[in-house]
Amino acid sequence: MTPPPTPLSPSSAGFRRLAVAMGVVGTGLVGAIAWLQPADRAAQTDRAAAQRQLDSVRREAAAAGDSLSAALAAQGGAPGDTAYLVVSIAENRLWLKQRDSVLFTTRVATGTGGELKRIGSKALWKFDTPRGRLTVERKDENPMWAPPDWHFVELAKKKKLRLVFLRAGMTVPLGDGSVIALSGQDVVRRSPDGHEVPYDAREGREIIVGRTLVVPPLGTHQRRFAGVLGAFRLYLGDGYGIHGTDVPSSIGRSASHGCIRVRNEDIEVLYQLVPVGTPVFVY
Repeated sequence: MTPPPTPLSPSSAGFRRLAVAMGVVGTGLVGAIAWLQPADRAAQTDRAAAQRQLDSVRREAAAAGDSLSAALAAQGGAPGDTAYLVVSIAENRLWLKQRDSVLFTTRVATGTGGELKRIGSKALWKFDTPRGRLTVERKDENPMWAPPDWHFVELAKKKKLRLVFLRAGMTVPLGDGSVIALSGQDVVRRSPDGHEVPYDAREGREIIVGRTLVVPPLGTHQRRFAGVLGAFRLYLGDGYGIHGTDVPSSIGRSASHGCIRVRNEDIEVLYQLVPVGTPVFVY
């Protein structure tokens, strides 16, 4: 006989967040945590701790009720029986709700509100989280981050580097006679004998030669960084999303370039609970 699953400890992040989902009805989420059955006295204690956490979450949401109601009213009200997400930029908090019930809540990081001058233009990049009604357009597993130009402009500014945007047919000479060049979908180091070695570029290991930062073209492997967005993403369109992070210390602050960051364990829960098409209200 297969033994029953061991209940999670109430001190574990996984138990706390999954327990908050108790009571989900009418959304296809019933049973998301049905396997958490109390097998003994310790498990019953776990269940009681989870209920206390749920009560605490609901008190927090009630305290923010006025602002949530105002945000929903501005967008035509809550969407009936459909579960929906609400994000408060001021509080750096996210709620998954259904009518007046809070199914899940957690802290987030939102846009800094900062600005950065664009190259060769008076225009600015503005790092705000977009407000209004958005929609979960798709769900991505192991999303890759294609860093926008502002990532390289920021890095060059911070390290006082010269920027070179690599293009087809262009080479950047190196001191040993080799050059940096494009070869298919790779940025490579090409030796005088024609031997090519692709660069292993990722966040924190950009292609820097002397005082020059080489920017790979979009679409190349060297402009696709793994791990930056965590294991899952809820894509909201126009480059924005709700995703995990490789900087967990940023959660609870205005720290992103516009996306909504959550802890990696939280995006795992949201990925399971939130279907494509879910409305997202950001205020």
